[in-house]
Amino acid sequence: MRADRPHLFVGRGEQPLALTERVGGAIRLAALDRSALLAGLVPGLTLADARARVPELEVFEADPHADHAWLERLADGCARYTPTVSLAPPDTLLLDIAGCTHAFEGERFLAADVEGRLARRGVIARHAFGDTPEVAHALARYAGAPAPDEKGAVRRLPVAALGLDADDTAALVAAGLKTVGDVMARPLSGLAARFGEEAATAVRRLSGDTRAPVAARRVAIPVVVERRFAEPIARTEFALAVIAELAGEAADMLEQRREGGRRWEARLFRADGQVQRLRVETARPTRDVAALMRLFAERIDALADPLDPGFGYDLIRLGVVLAERLEGSQLKLEGGHVRAKDREGEVGALVDRLSTRLGRGRVRRFAPRESHIPEQAELMLPAAQAPSPAPDWLATEPGEPPLRPIYLFDPPQPIDSIAAETPDGPPARFRWRRAVHDVARAEGPERIAGEWWRRHDAPVPTRDYFRVEDRRGRRYWIFRHGLYAETERPRWYVHGLFA
Repeated sequence: MRADRPHLFVGRGEQPLALTERVGGAIRLAALDRSALLAGLVPGLTLADARARVPELEVFEADPHADHAWLERLADGCARYTPTVSLAPPDTLLLDIAGCTHAFEGERFLAADVEGRLARRGVIARHAFGDTPEVAHALARYAGAPAPDEKGAVRRLPVAALGLDADDTAALVAAGLKTVGDVMARPLSGLAARFGEEAATAVRRLSGDTRAPVAARRVAIPVVVERRFAEPIARTEFALAVIAELAGEAADMLEQRREGGRRWEARLFRADGQVQRLRVETARPTRDVAALMRLFAERIDALADPLDPGFGYDLIRLGVVLAERLEGSQLKLEGGHVRAKDREGEVGALVDRLSTRLGRGRVRRFAPRESHIPEQAELMLPAAQAPSPAPDWLATEPGEPPLRPIYLFDPPQPIDSIAAETPDGPPARFRWRRAVHDVARAEGPERIAGEWWRRHDAPVPTRDYFRVEDRRGRRYWIFRHGLYAETERPRWYVHGLFA
């Protein structure tokens, strides 16, 4: 499916319109509406020449990013027909409708529905069917009169349908090859030797001998259920009831697979082509429909723009984007879950509700990281994110003081002055934040070297950490940045505070 012709868009009335772009040092026409084409303008013409020919021409600057965003929105709407929709910028959508035409009573009715919906949004479209994406693309763009079969239609296409650059296309025409059939009649070896390997590859793709990989916009979803309506529904309450029914169907499918969903996405297709999405994520795999509907209600309440059905929804689709293993839980003899499981479930439900209401990145948890550098030994991750295999936290022996403080300064706080009995020994007194601290007890050093395997512009000084307690009972985690063998004047820092 593509626009009616290259460099054409729909204007707002009879006044000619054009989009311009800067090419080198000149401003040239990039796209024209029908009125401008009928007035004799062509793409590539300079703006000065265009205004001389059509003084009433209305001009706007082309915005490729907005065009791509518009194509993305059209692709979202086409997801109602098939889950495999890919883009071929700047003006083409490729739909893999194999096995998807049963809901539309055949390919022709599906194509008519696509063109009708696009026409209501002011988009003039052409479509074509093909055994491969390359054939469909070429037929939609260049086909003229109907042909008895697909191969005959492809052979009638002009050589521009091969998709080569302008110089190669002009060279083929100059050699007397005006149609794709003329090119196909030549040996591929001679064609590649004279016009390049790209020309031979393009012929193979249009003949069906090979095909280019097509990147779908969305990956396959493990579980998808949907409901279509003969008449659009215009009430949000009814839409939520349908989502609850779909969630029950998806939960039954997940139960058969012994899985639970962690990321659920509802897509509501409006009759005018707009698609609205609702996505919720849980901290643990679940098949609890009631809990899911509470999260969907929280998501709707947290939307900046209220959910607007417009002219109604004619399709609602629910997909389990991420599913994980979920086994049945052990019950107590008297009934009910084990208390530890209850507590874990309650915490998970609280995390789900807060993450849905406040945002996925607002509720976070600490996770250990494989690094011996203290400030790099942990990460803050979204609490709803599934825990990944990671190293265990650094634990202390029972009855021993903690090895790491509960609070780390980022960055470490410099110590103004320090006094020690020996150069490499623990401090006896230090001044920090305008206060003098007399050390009563000290333990260390714990030597932490830099990550030598990483590439640094300069050597990373070694750190010697000490756990110290002053005479008032306050405990600090301080370190000397650099050995005396590495630097003449090592600096001291307070890195953390113990409880």
